[in-house]
Amino acid sequence: MGRNTRIAVVGNPANTNAFITSHFAPDIPPINITAMTRLDYNRGISMLANHLKCDLRDIKRFLIWGNHSSTQFPDISHATLGDKHLSDLIDKKWFVSTFIPNVQKRGQEVIKAKDGKSSAASAASALVDHVRDWHLGSWGKWTSIAVHSEGEYGITKGLFYSYPVIHNQKSWDIVKDLPIDEFAAEKMEATHKELLEERNIVSSML
Repeated sequence: MGRNTRIAVVGNPANTNAFITSHFAPDIPPINITAMTRLDYNRGISMLANHLKCDLRDIKRFLIWGNHSSTQFPDISHATLGDKHLSDLIDKKWFVSTFIPNVQKRGQEVIKAKDGKSSAASAASALVDHVRDWHLGSWGKWTSIAVHSEGEYGITKGLFYSYPVIHNQKSWDIVKDLPIDEFAAEKMEATHKELLEERNIVSSML
């Protein structure tokens, strides 16, 4: 493995496993290490399309912030359907009480429904999406992956945090300077705090 190696971490806790991988692979640039939140993204956008009775490809700028865990924040505040904002199309009560927890806990529900077995096919499909966009580019489309933080949006440098990104053939750029309202900031900080707690647990073993 060297500077051109690229790693997509899938095994949980995926974000913190990416952090550990980066520590033990110092020759690989942190920008070349990612953790997958594309499964959460795919589940979220599918739920939105089903709720709105539209083609999921018509929903743009949906994103996942934070950890691949039950604290992740699926955010529609920047998302659009055609020339309309999703926040104007979706009832806030449904968004807060149904959509957010369903995306956050979907993995647990699948495991419970399958008697302890995960949905490996969904994860594999999401990994294909993740790697395809990373290698070929997303042509301006926003997706979500957990990447090495340099302090964007107030997230501690060095953590692997899911951001909105645009892939541009073998690299990616975090979408920056998005307006963050009080509700989103609270959710983003909750998942940030969890990642700090995970980092602190494993740091003593590194």
